[in-house]
Amino acid sequence: MRLFFFTALAAFAQSDHAAWDAMLKTYVTTESRVHYAQWKTDGVKELDAYLAKQHSGKAALINAYNAHMIRWILTNYPTSSVFRTSDPFREPRNQVNGRAMSLDDIETELRNMGDPRIHAALVCAARSCPPLRREAYTDDKIDAQLDDNTRQWLGNPKLNAFGETSSISPIFDWYAGDFRDLHAFLARYSSHKPGTKIEYRTYDWSLNDSDPNAPSYPQWLFYIDSFGYQPVWARASAAALVLLGAYWLKRRFIY
Repeated sequence: MRLFFFTALAAFAQSDHAAWDAMLKTYVTTESRVHYAQWKTDGVKELDAYLAKQHSGKAALINAYNAHMIRWILTNYPTSSVFRTSDPFREPRNQVNGRAMSLDDIETELRNMGDPRIHAALVCAARSCPPLRREAYTDDKIDAQLDDNTRQWLGNPKLNAFGETSSISPIFDWYAGDFRDLHAFLARYSSHKPGTKIEYRTYDWSLNDSDPNAPSYPQWLFYIDSFGYQPVWARASAAALVLLGAYWLKRRFIY
C-alpha cells in the first residue's frame, strides 16, 4: 500500500509538469536552441496555463524559472537578446505560488538550497547558457537530471573546454561562492584536473534562437544595455570617464 502511494505521488508530480515537458520537446532543438517564432504563434496559451500552476520544490522552481524566462522572451520577440528587453531579471513580474517574483528572486530561492548544480539548469535565453533540457525536471529524477545536465554543459566545447588550461563559463566566476571547491566540482563532472589554470570565457548574450538568420548581439551593445545592472561605483566611474573624455575633446578641438 505504501509503495502504491509513493508511486502514485511520483506519477502525479510527473503529470503536473507534463505540459511543460511536451512544450520543451516541441519547441527546443537537440542543440538547445528555441523555436521562439513557432512557440509565440502556437504555444503561448499552453505556456500561460502551465505557469498558473503551483511551483514548489527544487525541480518545480527550476521549471518555473526557465518557463518564465521563455514567456518573457515571447512577450518581446523578436529580439536579439534578453538584455534588449526592459529589466528582465530584477522586475517582480512573475507570479509564482501567488507571489510576485523576479527571475533573480527565483534564482536566489534555488541558490539558498545549497545545490550548485542548479546553475547547470537555469537558462537565461542566451547562447552561452547551459543547455536547456528537453524534458521537465521532476522530483523523482532531479538528482540524475542535474548530474546529466551538468555533464552536458561541461562537455560542450563551445561552452567549456579542458586541457592544459580549463576555459570555462563565467558563471563559475559570477557564482564562485556557490561552488565552494570549484576544482573538485569541475573534476567530478568533466576531465578537469585539480590545480589546472582556469580562465573564464566571454559570455555571449545573443538570444538562443533556432532561427539561423537570427541577429547576433555584439559585446559593446551588451555593455550599454547592462549599464543599469552595474554597481553604483562602476556606473559613477564610467560617467566620470565620459565627462573627462568630453572635456578633453572640448579642450583639444574647440580651444
